[in-house]
Amino acid sequence: MNYERKDKQTTVFQKWFLNNRFSVVLVNLLLFFLVIWLFNKVSFVLNPAKLFMSAVLPPLILAVIQYYIMNPLVDLLERKFKVPRVITIVGLLVIVAVLLIWAINTLLPIVQSQINSLIKNWPHIWEDAVSAVQNALQDPQLHSVKNSLNSALSQAQNLLFKSGKTAFNTAITNISSAISVVTMIFMTLFTAPFILFFMLKDGHQLRPYLTGFAPKRWQASFSQLLYDINTALASYIRGQITVALWVGIMFGIGYTVIGEPYAVALAVLSGVLNLIPYFGTFISIIPALVIAMMVSFPMLIKVLIVFAIEQTIESRIISPLVMGNKMEMHPVTTILLLIGASSVWGLWGVIFGIPIYAVLKIITMRVYNYYRKVSQVFAEDQTDKDQVKTADQVKDTKDIVKD
Repeated sequence: MNYERKDKQTTVFQKWFLNNRFSVVLVNLLLFFLVIWLFNKVSFVLNPAKLFMSAVLPPLILAVIQYYIMNPLVDLLERKFKVPRVITIVGLLVIVAVLLIWAINTLLPIVQSQINSLIKNWPHIWEDAVSAVQNALQDPQLHSVKNSLNSALSQAQNLLFKSGKTAFNTAITNISSAISVVTMIFMTLFTAPFILFFMLKDGHQLRPYLTGFAPKRWQASFSQLLYDINTALASYIRGQITVALWVGIMFGIGYTVIGEPYAVALAVLSGVLNLIPYFGTFISIIPALVIAMMVSFPMLIKVLIVFAIEQTIESRIISPLVMGNKMEMHPVTTILLLIGASSVWGLWGVIFGIPIYAVLKIITMRVYNYYRKVSQVFAEDQTDKDQVKTADQVKDTKDIVKD
């Protein structure tokens, strides 16, 4: 009698705790937040690691971006034409150095001149834009709209000048921080090429090397995990940079053709901001519209036409051809992720939020699929699948016999 009661209690415990999906999820969430709480309590131990990563990450990230751009060409020349990797790598680095020197001597002075002129004249441009809008709202029927718009423009102007003044004062008072930033930029540009060289030379050996640390029965799955992560990062980085480059070129050509002032600077700004999905291009069009408004109404129409043409070419041709749907992210997910990442990590969250999410998604799905396979919680689902598979096999066998 006692044995039967014990078996019944064990069965109830297994049913409502061990093999209950809701209970398992709650336990996993509890352990997850417990780990976060423990890391928060021992954060002082992790401060040296944080400083180390802040010094190592900038050149490493720059090298990784260049690696994903150059590695396909290095692999192609080695596979198709048997060109040694070292020769291709050295040649690419020389080409990049030549292009960088050309850009510094030719393109950079133009961009710098236009940016300096734009910064110098922007207060006058903004005041003229505000005056133009106010003049357009002289109609008595738009009196309420005028008051609201004046208030919004005044707040935006105060916010812009206040932010600029705060940033200027901070830069002046924190000379040591400015020096550290310059030092970090110099060290990043100096060390990134060396890291890039060895990544291109030995990067294809990294996955087998890391796979060797996993247990024998997990090595195939772990190798596939690394392959999926590498593919996702490569697709995103190459796609974003390629699309941003073409966006800058298209805006540069369009603005130059219509005679938009500061065409090169606005094109460079559009290309850089296009690295922010969905929002970047629309943010970059605002200064172009304000400047065009100050030139003439026909110039404003021309800028809108250029923007419409660029968006059509980008959305219909360039983005589907380059990016496709390799990230497998719904637009709503992307937008929510950008909003959340920007509120937590600022600009860095906007830039790196999507690739980090893609990596975490791949790892999570792998762990979840493994858990479904080995856990008793999903045993019923696996049994149902096996029964459906067996039924399909029996049906196929009957069809073959009939034939």
